[in-house]
Amino acid sequence: MTEKYVQDQHFENVENVGLPWQSPDTHYENCTFSGCNFQKTDLSNVKFFDCRFEHCDLSLAKITETIFQQAVFRDCKLSGLLFDSCNAFALEMHFWDCKLDHSSFYGLKLDKTTFRDCSLKDVDFSSAQLKEAVFSGSDLLDAKFDQTNLEKADFSTAVNYAIDPQHNKVSGAIFSLEGLPGLLGAYKIKIVP
Repeated sequence: MTEKYVQDQHFENVENVGLPWQSPDTHYENCTFSGCNFQKTDLSNVKFFDCRFEHCDLSLAKITETIFQQAVFRDCKLSGLLFDSCNAFALEMHFWDCKLDHSSFYGLKLDKTTFRDCSLKDVDFSSAQLKEAVFSGSDLLDAKFDQTNLEKADFSTAVNYAIDPQHNKVSGAIFSLEGLPGLLGAYKIKIVP
């Protein structure tokens, strides 16, 4: 199959049906996708380098061996994505105002990843490496952290997290006083104001 290269393009309001430019082994570099609907689209083996996604819906898209290097997502819906099926080599993503509920980052190396003002409900971060990650303003209700490296991660303005320090690396991580119940919940300790 011939590889296709697309560079410095802006795609706006593209729908997931009949995409002539989307095929396996397509390389997108420095492209912007705005208002696009990729819900349930098969994006397997597509490569995104230095790409921005704004106001897009990628919910339940298939991303097996998809490459996301220096990808930025703003105000996107990314529910139910199995990021752990992506190509992990040089994986780098940042999220602002995104909905990532029911997604999985299991076992991925995501140091310094930004999750700003995101909905991360029921997301699986088990066995992931999230050193120096930023979770500011994000909702982590029912998110799973197990054997996760969260060293120097910033949870200072995150809400609804439950992280057991005995089963995760939290050295140097930043938490707020309001977040203490999320750290001590496994010990069945009552915290009163």
